[in-house]
Amino acid sequence: MSVNVMISKEVTKKVFNKEELFILDVRNESDFNDWKIEGENFEYLNVPYFELLDGVEVIMEKVPTKKEVLVVCAKEGSSVMVAEMLSDAGLNVSYLKGGMKAWSEHLEPVKVGDLNDGGEIYQFVRIGKGCLSYMVLSNGEAAVIDATRMTDIYLDFAESIGAKITHVFDTHLHADHISGGRTIAEKTGAVYWLPPKDATEVTFDYQPLEDGNDVTIGNTTINIAALYSPGHTIGSTSFAVDKKFLLSGDILFIDSIGRPDLAGKAEDWVGDLRETLYKRYRELSEELIVLPAHFMIIDELNDDGSVSEKLGTLFAKNHGLNIEDENEFRKLVTENLPPQPNAYQEIRETNMGKINPDIDQQREMEIGPNRCAVR
Repeated sequence: MSVNVMISKEVTKKVFNKEELFILDVRNESDFNDWKIEGENFEYLNVPYFELLDGVEVIMEKVPTKKEVLVVCAKEGSSVMVAEMLSDAGLNVSYLKGGMKAWSEHLEPVKVGDLNDGGEIYQFVRIGKGCLSYMVLSNGEAAVIDATRMTDIYLDFAESIGAKITHVFDTHLHADHISGGRTIAEKTGAVYWLPPKDATEVTFDYQPLEDGNDVTIGNTTINIAALYSPGHTIGSTSFAVDKKFLLSGDILFIDSIGRPDLAGKAEDWVGDLRETLYKRYRELSEELIVLPAHFMIIDELNDDGSVSEKLGTLFAKNHGLNIEDENEFRKLVTENLPPQPNAYQEIRETNMGKINPDIDQQREMEIGPNRCAVR
């Protein structure tokens, strides 16, 4: 039988379309339990590769013959070997090209809306990591927000539609992934904006992003109004784009809220987090469409694969926005938190410019799921 190659983009489409897929993950059990490819109609079998060195006969009864089967490992090699053994045993199977390393780095652009005067906004879904970044386009100019380190996708996308990147923003100093903002700015000559209260230790030049900033993209003005919204970090800043979209960074997600502990100051920042969510955001229009910097669970994806919801809907449905007792809220965001992101201190130092790990080190630092939220 045949062995096919499946790329991350194809798997992403299956996630978006809620298709069925049987995944045989041959990584160690601990790695699988910590982080795996998620899909609403995916089934899983986790058997470490070393248990299959003598053959796949022990799992043949567990692998379906009438469903699409994808073999997954960390970097590709082990999945190819197992897929070939399953093929020799009479099954049609595929393996994931590049393994979980490639899955972690794949970005899928999804258009999330139109702006006034012909502008558009795109969301770049990093499906394997839960990161969300954005590109605002208007009259041949573009702004990129919360870019990942895979900068070519933004540069190539802008070039493909004839747009020049003129502004780059980070809503805050990221702790779970390495920002590509500074690199994009260096390559394009764009202005790099960063909240100054998050930038006290950075080693590079930036434009301070402060409450009330308006930035023009294109010939027509698109207002990206900075809204100081501390809590996840001391400098966390939200963007109201075109009075239609609210880019909430890591403060507010669709099904959860931001955690305040990634700089070691949960007790200090919990009050800021509550004030942002329960006061500052309450003063905004409930018609704003929230576009967060992360998603936590696959259920947060819309039918088209995007992640968004009206602010008013989140006020009604998001548990983190409906805790009247301040002590109960404090307990939620300071106790029983999920594990902190892998190498988050090193990631923060990288985003400050203090250390410069090579590409393999960067990949290793980012391995694992999104852990920026509490729910």
